[in-house]
Order: sequence, then structure tokens, then C-alpha cells
Amino acid sequence: MNEDRQELTLQEQKHLVAVDSMDEVIRLFGVFDENLKVIEEETGAVIKAGADCIDITGPEEAAALAETVLDKLLAMLRKGENIDRSRIRYAIDLAKEGNADLILELIDDVVAFTNKGRKIKCRTLGQKKYISALKRNTVVFGVGPAGTGKTYLAVAMAVLAYKNKEVEKIILTRPAVEAGEKLGFLPGDLQNKVDPYLRPLYDALYDFLGSENFHALSERGVIEVAPLAYMRGRTLNDAYIILDEAQNCTVEQMKMFLTRLGFNSKMVITGDITQIDLPNGAKSGLKDCIKILKNIDDIGTCFFDEKDVVRHRLVQDIIKAYAKFENTDINNLRNNGSKNNASKN
Repeated sequence: MNEDRQELTLQEQKHLVAVDSMDEVIRLFGVFDENLKVIEEETGAVIKAGADCIDITGPEEAAALAETVLDKLLAMLRKGENIDRSRIRYAIDLAKEGNADLILELIDDVVAFTNKGRKIKCRTLGQKKYISALKRNTVVFGVGPAGTGKTYLAVAMAVLAYKNKEVEKIILTRPAVEAGEKLGFLPGDLQNKVDPYLRPLYDALYDFLGSENFHALSERGVIEVAPLAYMRGRTLNDAYIILDEAQNCTVEQMKMFLTRLGFNSKMVITGDITQIDLPNGAKSGLKDCIKILKNIDDIGTCFFDEKDVVRHRLVQDIIKAYAKFENTDINNLRNNGSKNNASKN
């Protein structure tokens, strides 16, 4: 009896997905069928285009998975969304977890518009939770690997808050520490030395404001991009403040920064605890404060992982491999910091 069931399970099954036109199939399959190859590789099914439908064959589990993914991807195309390999892989991951219906939720909400009118939307559930936390909390920690959109989305929300007259200033800062590099050998004052390392912040601001508008607002003092050392002794009222690369803050620097918070202001602290560049023996203020502040209302913590990376697929694999090899304590931080924030975020 068991052998009969196993044989039945291994038999190839056929599923069909209706399409509106061959043009729809071409857009779905991608240039030189590059999207199709990803779907077949990740699901284990064989997929072919018919006259008015897509034929899927393979073991039942593989064929059913491919059908679910193709249905959702077609729905995305019909809503005007572009399909790329990173989106396909993320859709497959969600479908494998039984969360296929969440795929379409990600494309419904527009976070912001760039200066050129491009819609910025959440590409992962982690990003969606992050945006929700940014809307609901005064202070938010975004912790996770590079490429997850932590800083970019924070800048988007800062610009939106300024345009909606919720704040009067946007302040972006980061500690003056870089991996294996000595800033003392660079020419100029501290601002000049750190400026090249602030480029991701400038790029995001250019995206949402345009170069001309950015420079005009900077000259008026509305936008300030400066090293963390420049925050000491200040009280930051009516401002949207973003601290980037916060894993390189010492415990003392983090306490100094957090206590700059003034009235009608918001703070976003982003960082990656697997990329700490502090000298040996120095504790990361980011790791420390997540534990210390975990039970305080109006402070949210969002953790990203390799599934939230929206760069090349290999970046996800590299991050996952390093995390496993280094045996980081990110899971301990998740358990200590995120349980109490789940209801708040």
C-alpha cells in the first residue's frame, strides 16, 4: 500500500495556467526565457507555453508550486509590475512557506515617489514591516545585511515627512569608522574625510529630491549630512534623523546620539551587526542598545535577513554563508529585542 502511494506521488502531474495572450507569456518568461529558467530550476517543474495556457508537468508538489507562483506572477504583470529574477525567487520562497497570497500585498502600497516619478514599493515582507514600524514609532532600529533597503527606505520616509510638513529638517549621520582604513590619512577636515562614506545617503536624497533641490535645501540648512561627532551637545527638534552604519557606534556614542532626540522628531538607526569595524575590545552600541531598550514603548526594532536582500541572488547566498560560518548572535538579538516589539510594529 505504501509503495503504491509512493509510486503515485512520483508520477508526473499536469497543471494548466490560463493566459490572456502570447505577449503576456513573453513578458512572464523574460528575455531569452531567463525568468522561465529560474522558475523551472527553483520549482523542479517543466513549463511550456501553449496557445492559450501554460502547461506545467512534474511531480505533484513541484507542479502545484509552479502553478501557484505563475498565477501570482501573472497577477503582478496584469497590475503593471515588472518581473525580475529576484522577485521571482522571493515569490517562490513565499509560496514554499504557504504565504503565496502575501505576494500581491507587496505591490499594493506605494511608499514614496522618486524625483522622476518612479514608484517605490516594498519588495519583501521584511521591508513592509519596517515601513509600518517607521510610521508607528518615534525611534526605529533597522538591523540586517546590506542590500535590504534599510537606509534607502528610511530616507524615503524622511523626505515624505518633510514634504508633508511633519518635520522641518532632515539630518543624516554616521560614525567616522571604516573597515581597515585610517581617516587621518585623508585630506581635509572631519566632514571632508567622511563625505565619501556618506555617498549612499547622498544618492538616496538625490533620488527623492533631485540634485538641484537637494543642494538648495542643504544651503538653507533643511538637510544636514554630517559625521556623528557633530551631533554632540545638540537637541534635535522637529527633525527626521537617520543614523546609518550604527554598528560602528560605541556604547557611549549610541547613548549620546539617542539622547539628542528632541520634540516632534523621529529617529531611525540602521546597521548590520555582522559588519562591525570597531577596534578590538570596543563594544558595538547598536548591539547593546537593542537589548537595553527592548521594553520601551514607541521604540520599534526590525530585523532583516538574506531573504530581504534585493540585490543579486549571490549576495543572499554570500550573506547566508557568512552568517552560518561566523555563528553571529543575531538570533539572540531577535529573541531579546523583537518579541516585545512585535505588537508595536
